[in-house]
Amino acid sequence: MTMRTRPLGTTGPQVSALGLGCMGMSALYGETDRAESIATLHAALEAGVTLLDTGDFYGMGHNEMLIGEALRAAPAARREQAQVSVKFGGLRDPDGGWSGYDGRPAAVKNFAAYSLQRLGVDHIDVYRIARLDPDVPIEETVGAIAELVEKGYVRHIGLSEVGAETIRRAAATAPISDLQIEYSLISRGIEEEILPATRELGIGITAYGVLSRGLISGHFTADRQLGAGDFRAMSPRFQGENLRHNLDLVEALRKIAEQKGASVAQIAIAWVLSRGEDIVPLVGARRRDRLTEALGALDVTLDAADLTAIEEAVPAGAAAGERYPAAQMAHVER
Repeated sequence: MTMRTRPLGTTGPQVSALGLGCMGMSALYGETDRAESIATLHAALEAGVTLLDTGDFYGMGHNEMLIGEALRAAPAARREQAQVSVKFGGLRDPDGGWSGYDGRPAAVKNFAAYSLQRLGVDHIDVYRIARLDPDVPIEETVGAIAELVEKGYVRHIGLSEVGAETIRRAAATAPISDLQIEYSLISRGIEEEILPATRELGIGITAYGVLSRGLISGHFTADRQLGAGDFRAMSPRFQGENLRHNLDLVEALRKIAEQKGASVAQIAIAWVLSRGEDIVPLVGARRRDRLTEALGALDVTLDAADLTAIEEAVPAGAAAGERYPAAQMAHVER
């Protein structure tokens, strides 16, 4: 396996062809294992993964501190290659609940100060608000990040889960490196308006949820018991008939994977990789074995016939259920 690089848009850095989404090491997917998380981060860096993605609200700062610990213990050469993408703005309460998003300029700079300290770095490579604050124009939020860029605390400005109009307004304010948004075989909503807009503006895509939170990994089963605090217990796609329907799609995908001598997860990741050089998939591996499997997608070559078979097995719009519960979908621009 040779790790390739891809650009985060025309204004962003070159990063590894796959990035590591670190959220699950701290929150939302059940119990975590700190030692295994650190080992997985080190294994990713050793394999040539350079893009590490986090949010300051993942585990209320736990995830940033975890990454900081891993970076301090990594060999200097690997540490220097790492590029950290941080989302901010998600407001939490002591009970773990969500209280909205804060994109005010003063809040942007406050969030950044805490992230720099927790990560133990002197700059953040890509900084972005996690969701649009409906009470603050995106121009003000992006303008505040641009000031951090001028002072050297941030290298590149990103966006997350916003629509084409917001992307255009943000790009008119300051150079935008990339948009982080969910994109997978069963989450293809960006293809109609958002992807054309980012390509017109030279903005890259950091695709999260490429395995749809494990749903299309080939490892999830209908009888799996989800622990307390696991987001999927509330996710519409993991409920009842929706789950059974979506797992039928996975079984159709499994037949193609077997013919290619690959795993279901590798086929799903390889499909996202095939969508363009401007798209960098984030894999949410929490363990070294899952990381190894995900990296194997780089060795999977999909020809035109393979892509046709995959999209016949899992057509656009085939998934049952929304990506998030209704309350969370209200914060997602479409």
